[in-house]
Amino acid sequence: MPGRGTLAVEARELTKSYPHGITALDGMSLAVAAGTVCGLLGPNGAGKSTTVKILTTLARPDGGTAAVAGHDVLRRPERVRRAIGVVAQKSGADPMATGRENLLLQGRLYGLRGAPLGRRADELLARFDLAGAADRLVRGYSGGMQRRLDVALGLVHRPEVLFLDEPTTGLDPEARTALWEEIARLAGGEGLTIVLTTHYLEEADRLAERVAIVDRGRVVAEGTPDGLKGELRGDAVHVELVRAPGEREAEPLRAALTGFAGVRDVVLDGRRLSARAADGAAAVPLVLAALEREGAEAAAVTVARPSLDDVYLRYAGRRFADADSAGPAGDAPAAAAAAAAGGAR
Repeated sequence: MPGRGTLAVEARELTKSYPHGITALDGMSLAVAAGTVCGLLGPNGAGKSTTVKILTTLARPDGGTAAVAGHDVLRRPERVRRAIGVVAQKSGADPMATGRENLLLQGRLYGLRGAPLGRRADELLARFDLAGAADRLVRGYSGGMQRRLDVALGLVHRPEVLFLDEPTTGLDPEARTALWEEIARLAGGEGLTIVLTTHYLEEADRLAERVAIVDRGRVVAEGTPDGLKGELRGDAVHVELVRAPGEREAEPLRAALTGFAGVRDVVLDGRRLSARAADGAAAVPLVLAALEREGAEAAAVTVARPSLDDVYLRYAGRRFADADSAGPAGDAPAAAAAAAAGGAR
């Protein structure tokens, strides 16, 4: 495997469009050091899965370049495929075969045979707590068991880079937490490079050494989770208003709040107002008084340390949950069309 610090994944200015005028990638650039866990964090429709499809040779970009494990994805796709493991959003296991049979078949596809393949299958079954269910049909597995088997399938041939595309979507909280623990152990124990796509803020914060925040087909911010949050000095002040200000009211309201010393980065999104303050607790009464003078009534106010949601708000200009429910460029019908055309998540 490449030494830590060398690039295991490198993408430059990737573009990709789908029918009906849908732009999935708009200059997507990414660099992932070998032996690290990189989280691609973004809402549905941001371009995460399209990026993974290109990096895993399942789709061709309209423009730009990409290399994985030192191999160009367009010129040497067969070498890329041997160097990677992929866990897609939907399970790739055969439900009518046992867990062991799935692993053995996957190994044979990569040229493994005989006793070494059997030992590798046993090793992975034990590692992912599936030994007791090894000879049961996969159709009888729980959702968490199926996802653990999917990760094991991606590791049979000992890849250099493992792609996990929304690995915990649809799992209950207990199963999600268990899979997080498995991924964390995997990252720490084998020096594997992991590219994780997710729209769970907590997942990216917990698992990724570096996070690339993706919005509308490009990376808008990149760094360690703590580093990105640390850039937002001070506290986050969030105010829920009784009613959303009209267009004529919004700008005077922002201007009134920005006038206070220590209050900055004021964002008004419907009924939700967010700002940064050097001392959030001290700023609250000043903010509430300013709102009252402008005729805006607060229903609730909170003060918190910076989160990845605040980072996303700063760089994308909208809240993560709002973007996640809206789809690409805030257009839910476009998101559906993108999915029909091959997915732009």
